[in-house]
Amino acid sequence: MKKFFHLIKANIKKEYIEMKRYWPNTLSMVLTIYFIFLAMFLGIQFVGDPNQADTNIQYVIVNYIFWYLTLITLQGPGFTITLEATRGTLEQLYMSPMGVWKIFLSRQIGTVIIHFFIIVVLLFASMLMTNQWLNISPLATLPIFLFTIIGMIGVSFIIAGLAIIVKQIQAFLQIMQFILMALTFIPLSVAPFLAYAPFVKGIDMIRQIMIHNMTLADFTWLDYALLIASAAFYFAIGIFTYLRCEKIAMEKGLLGQY
Repeated sequence: MKKFFHLIKANIKKEYIEMKRYWPNTLSMVLTIYFIFLAMFLGIQFVGDPNQADTNIQYVIVNYIFWYLTLITLQGPGFTITLEATRGTLEQLYMSPMGVWKIFLSRQIGTVIIHFFIIVVLLFASMLMTNQWLNISPLATLPIFLFTIIGMIGVSFIIAGLAIIVKQIQAFLQIMQFILMALTFIPLSVAPFLAYAPFVKGIDMIRQIMIHNMTLADFTWLDYALLIASAAFYFAIGIFTYLRCEKIAMEKGLLGQY
């Protein structure tokens, strides 16, 4: 556990140094996401129902923040494997005694922690610009957020397993952006079956807290059971899928190929 903690610490530092060193890329990424929100906001202002404008704007703020988070979290390992394979350094990761899946997991944790602060900045910038102030309750949102992230990381390992075999998955990741937008933007009241999809239940619960001022006590035991079970299921499936794909790649000698 101590070694894994140091691994997380090292990857947080790595993520921070890369974002700081290539700050024009970091700034353009944040501004792009913010401009996407501005386009959504202006669309609601000019096209949407004025009577529902405030509620719609609040939904857009929460949804686009989580859309950004899911993009960063789910695409991380896939891009990492593609980048390492392009550089010819993917096999070097397998020399680590920690295990590659632990390295990727620590990188995911580091990425989430670093981008969490970016999300906070985007959230307050969006609320300030629209003058729509959401219920920011860390004691209520953080526990649900934790389980939501666990489910996201599980799905990211499924994508990483695909990437370690086929290497080039950029087109798939681009298509996935629209799938993630649908999962984050569609409320469960419209499509209840999406509660069994990864991380959707957690996003919906946080949305209820931030927009409708619900508390942890307002949710039922079934809500929590579904949230925890979903996180555990997709995380376990993700790790299993990645390890299986990793074994296939080793048996076929695909690690060093690009």
